[in-house]
Amino acid sequence: MNEKECIVCKKNEKEVPIIQFDFLGKKYAICPQHLPLLIHDPSKLKGFLPDAEKLDAYQG
Repeated sequence: MNEKECIVCKKNEKEVPIIQFDFLGKKYAICPQHLPLLIHDPSKLKGFLPDAEKLDAYQG
């Protein structure tokens, strides 16, 4: 990933703030608009993040 872009909306770091994270040995990025998905219901990132369907939702 050369230019950082949100895995969901594909907006890049020139358009919105980007948050980088590591998962399964790879680097990914997500924008603040989609960060709640990663935190609260990562299974909804199926198709954007490998094995996302195996991740559990936050049970606070």
